[in-house]
Amino acid sequence: MVTLFVLFIVIFIPSLSRADIIIGGKMTYTVQKGDILELISAKLGVDWRIIARENNMDTKKHLQIGQQLSVNTRRIAPRIVDNGIIVNIPDRTLYFFKDGKFQKAFPVGLGMPSWRGITIWRTPSGKFRITGKRKNPTWNVPESMQWKMEMEGKPVKKIVPPGPDNPLGRYAIDTSIARVVIHETIWPTTVYQFRSHGCIRVLPENIENFFQEVEINTPGEIIYEPVKVGISGGKVFLEVHRDIYGKVKDLGGRAKHLIEERGVSDRVDWNRIERVVKEKSGIVEDVTL
Repeated sequence: MVTLFVLFIVIFIPSLSRADIIIGGKMTYTVQKGDILELISAKLGVDWRIIARENNMDTKKHLQIGQQLSVNTRRIAPRIVDNGIIVNIPDRTLYFFKDGKFQKAFPVGLGMPSWRGITIWRTPSGKFRITGKRKNPTWNVPESMQWKMEMEGKPVKKIVPPGPDNPLGRYAIDTSIARVVIHETIWPTTVYQFRSHGCIRVLPENIENFFQEVEINTPGEIIYEPVKVGISGGKVFLEVHRDIYGKVKDLGGRAKHLIEERGVSDRVDWNRIERVVKEKSGIVEDVTL
C-alpha cells in the first residue's frame, strides 16, 4: 500500500528569520490494480510525464500491478499562515494550516486555461472564506455550463441530484468566491490537471477527512505563483511550474527576483537555475552553489 503525498510530510525550519516548509520527498510507489499514469499523478501530485521520464517508461505499455516507480513529491509551501487554506494554481496543490500549524497538503484539479478560445473557466485568484459544507450535494448547473453542454451536443441539465453521476461527488465545500467549490470528483484522473470549470477538484481519499476538519468561516486564498524558493539546512531550493494562465511571462526573471529578495544570490548556481526554469518540471531542485 502506498504512502500518499499528504501523509509523508517532512518539515524543514532553517535558522533564518523566515521559516520555509518543504513537504514530500523521494519515495517508491507500487502500482495498484486500476492504476494508470494519470491516476498516479493525481494521487501523488507529480506530472505523469515526469514520472514516466524519471522511470524510463514506455507510455504505450500498460503498467503492471506490483511495478515499482521512483517518484519525487517534494515541494515548497508557497505561503505560510496561522490558520487557513492556500491553493496555488500553478502547482495544483491545496495547503491547509490550523491552530498555527501546517496540517496537510494534497493535489487538486483546477480550471481549464481555455476551451475553444474561451477562458471563462479559469480558477480565479483571490481571498475567500468557507461559507458552507454539504454532504451528498445537489449540483445546480451554472448557465455557462448549460451552454457548454449544448455546444458539445450533450443533454442540457439544470439540476443534478446526489448520486454517482453528480460531478460534486459526496462532499462539497462552498467558498465565498462565486462558482468556486472545493469538492470530491467522480473523475479522479482530472485531479492534478487543469480540466475543471473553475472549481477545485479533490480525490475521494483526501476530501473526506478534509471535509471533517475544515470549519465554516475558515479563511483562504487562491494564489498564482509558478516559481517558489525555499531555504533549508543552508541549501537553496527552487521549484518552477508552467505559467498555465500566462500571468508570469518571465519565469527566469521571477526566480532571480525571489532569490535576490531572500538574499542568497551569491549562494546559488545560476546555470542550474536556468535549467530548472527551462524544464518547468514542478519538482523541487537543489540549486545551491
